[in-house]
Amino acid sequence: MKRIVINNYQIGLVMKNGTYQRMFAPGAHWVWNAEVKLYDTTRIFIAPVDLNILLQDMRLAERLEIIEVQDNELALHFQNNMLKQVFVTGLHAFWKSVVPNRFVKVDISQTEIDVTLEKSLLAHKLLAPYIRSYTIDSHERGLLFVDGKFVKVLESGIYQWWRNAITINVAKTDTRQLQMEINGQEILTRDKAALRINAWAQYRVANIEKALLENRDYEKQLYVTLQLALREYVTGYSFDELLERKETIAPHVIDAVKVQAEVLGLEVGGFGIRDIILPGDIRDIMNQVLVAEKKAQANVIMRREETASTRSLLNTAKLMEENAMLWKLKEMEYVEKLAEKISTISVTGNGALMEQLKQIFVNK
Repeated sequence: MKRIVINNYQIGLVMKNGTYQRMFAPGAHWVWNAEVKLYDTTRIFIAPVDLNILLQDMRLAERLEIIEVQDNELALHFQNNMLKQVFVTGLHAFWKSVVPNRFVKVDISQTEIDVTLEKSLLAHKLLAPYIRSYTIDSHERGLLFVDGKFVKVLESGIYQWWRNAITINVAKTDTRQLQMEINGQEILTRDKAALRINAWAQYRVANIEKALLENRDYEKQLYVTLQLALREYVTGYSFDELLERKETIAPHVIDAVKVQAEVLGLEVGGFGIRDIILPGDIRDIMNQVLVAEKKAQANVIMRREETASTRSLLNTAKLMEENAMLWKLKEMEYVEKLAEKISTISVTGNGALMEQLKQIFVNK
């Protein structure tokens, strides 16, 4: 015989050869040739044998709180409003004690999560393995597919669904303005001049359903559309006409691709030509033309200046002809310029020389 003392908030289960015999309440008990397992009623009950066997004892069953979780269900166990454990399919037992237990069952057979569950609870580490989460940033939009079928458009935010056998996919796309480079386009003008053109285009996704559901590789399709519109414009003009009308290329291309871009769910916001690269022989000819134009402009300027200078001399001559004093001043001006270049003057001769100098400097 062995004396067993069961304290308050304890329960004893008598086991003999692995078989449940009976339950001991708090107090002193005598056992013979048996094992007594003690359980703290403030903690979770872990059954030593199959729970259905233990529940045959009505006294023990009255002490337990049984939670039955069906397939496609979860049971959330709360103590003092704090999540303690998440239970899946099966029978789960808890002691009825001073510690209050609260259980919330949720159906995970559907993808949608009950809105009554708090957002903070869904991020709990105990519940996170049963939830799949998708984040759509503020510059993105998404398409929701359930079992391969399109359901709805998702705006920016965090979306959560139960993790189950239902397949969920989210296709996202960037709705910001994007830029596409269209480089190395070899195009012949109407007069067979081979040009290489580098261009760029700005676009954004305006209708995500058209872009992702009704079209495949919408970026490649837009690239081809822009390429064809650019080629159509360039081949319609000669090389000289194209250089004169290069400012009209961008508006023409944008108008030409507008309808097709809407079909793709896109909106083209801008287009521009980065470079027009000429073949080597045409580039040499253009350089020669440029040099000839600049020489012609220089000759025109020189002729204009010569004409102006001649006109100024003519006007001066007329004034000097009409005014003797002005003529004399002009003579003195030239004498002064000559004198600046003379360091010394030696005068020899008779009085006739002085008379000649007098005649030069004295006005009659």
